[in-house]
Amino acid sequence: MDLLVLLLLCTAPLIRGHRLELVIDSCEDMQLHHSGLSPQHAPSPFTVTAEQRRYTLGEDVKVELQGQASTPFTGFLLEAIEVGSETPVGSFAIPAGAAKLLTCSQRPNSAVSHTSGFNSSYIQVTWRSEPSRDIKTVQFRASFVLNSTTFWVNVTSPVLTFTNARVARSAGSLTGNGSTDPAPLVKSARSISSADCGVTKVCFTQPPNCDPAVSSSCYFMSAMMLPGGTAVRYEMTGPSQGYIAFGFSADQMMGHDDIYVCVTDSSGQAVVQHMYSTGHTTPQAVALGNVYNVTTSVQNGVISCSFTTTNIISIQGTSGFNQSYYLLFVYGPSSNGQIRIHTNYFISNSKIAISTPLAVSQDTIPDIVKAHGSLMLIAWMTTGTLGMMVARYLKKMAKGTRMCNKDLWFVVHVGVMCLTVAATIIAFILIFSYAQDWSGGAHPVLGCLVMILSFIQPIGALLRCGPQHHLRYLFNWTHFLNAVVIKALAVAAIFTGLDRIDSSDGWLMKVMGGFFAWEVLFIIILEVHDWIVKHTDSTTVEMESALVKGDGLLIGLFFIGNICFLVALLVGIGQK
Repeated sequence: MDLLVLLLLCTAPLIRGHRLELVIDSCEDMQLHHSGLSPQHAPSPFTVTAEQRRYTLGEDVKVELQGQASTPFTGFLLEAIEVGSETPVGSFAIPAGAAKLLTCSQRPNSAVSHTSGFNSSYIQVTWRSEPSRDIKTVQFRASFVLNSTTFWVNVTSPVLTFTNARVARSAGSLTGNGSTDPAPLVKSARSISSADCGVTKVCFTQPPNCDPAVSSSCYFMSAMMLPGGTAVRYEMTGPSQGYIAFGFSADQMMGHDDIYVCVTDSSGQAVVQHMYSTGHTTPQAVALGNVYNVTTSVQNGVISCSFTTTNIISIQGTSGFNQSYYLLFVYGPSSNGQIRIHTNYFISNSKIAISTPLAVSQDTIPDIVKAHGSLMLIAWMTTGTLGMMVARYLKKMAKGTRMCNKDLWFVVHVGVMCLTVAATIIAFILIFSYAQDWSGGAHPVLGCLVMILSFIQPIGALLRCGPQHHLRYLFNWTHFLNAVVIKALAVAAIFTGLDRIDSSDGWLMKVMGGFFAWEVLFIIILEVHDWIVKHTDSTTVEMESALVKGDGLLIGLFFIGNICFLVALLVGIGQK
């Protein structure tokens, strides 16, 4: 405490060795006594601001010291005084390591100064008003040091007016147990854009390289280290009916992640929450911590939140701004400010350190997920369709031809349908072994229904009664209707699955739409052709042969188109 580092000029040789009493003297008028230097008379490039204009007894107020155009300062002294008096009022709380508390006018913690080696363009502290004194008007004043010879004194903030009404708090400061941190003032959201991505900030977007200032369908987050390396400015925005969130993870799986959430509360306003996930369950809310300069908005279905924080990134086994993490971005529904299971997520393709600006690309879809989608496509858009068409339209094509003491059409039907069910089971196992969780949305529900009904279908076939049994029609209709339901559910599951991985232009969805339309068209054509066959005199062998060949040609043409659509979709999935 013998050095004058507590005053302002810890880097200035001219004032080293001064006693603590000189610090106390400076608390009275903010001057640098015995330095032999005069303060600057030009306007200060540094400002003192409070995040609100009114306060109540015992309330915490965030106070910011900032350099214009990111100009750093190497020292400062800050205190709060009652307007018209030189007596300090209230007390301060500070972020660890960035500053020191002083005792002025025999009032502990009534002023704040820098620590040795300080060099930053920004610091934020908390001032707490008197719990029992009716102080009408308060103003913050500070002295700033630019270098060893240049400094400013008595830089003041706008005044704070005392009020008996409680100042509104942000719902975003709720902690996990329902208590509140000192709440940051929430301002109207500034425009979030991709400007300076890779220059001053880390950016993560979906679709890749989108700009939220241009496209409302852009999911975007950014992180920018502020000068001094003790605070980060985060931004996130994207279309959602409930919440958006980003997190930091040690791997590309969800669990043990440090997460910030931008969620709509019961009033429809966006608030910021801090959470930590411990596994494949809903993340647990934690204290919001030192978060300030919060801006939020909800406009036309797009949620946006920006904020600054000195909270250190901390996950299991790793912590710090300079460490590397995978970036996660998720969105989904919410209820009264409580997040629900996410409907989609994006993961960076590599670990990044937010202290190194760059534009981060989204991770490619894992091969196991691609295999799942490919198997479902093959099963229910090709092999399953083949099995259904053989049973319905091609019984006459191989009339009299037998294999394994069964009609050929029946052997083909059973073979391809068993292949379809096997592919469905494998696809089901693959995706659940990868996700190890219920991902939410309609897709897993549809997939489970397809799996259940697909498993029931062959069991029902094995238990069917004989062809001449008087109840055989019940099996025929049940088997047919179950197949139609499975097909419809499978198509819906494929559409919802492709929607999760499709790009902004919707190419995969468009191809799948064409695929489905092609199948519907040929089913209509084959049904019409079947009706004509039934109502045409086909007593001659030549006529019957011609009609059977017609069925064969139509189905052959259908499968040429089917294979083309299938290959296009498989290639599209492979390139994701």
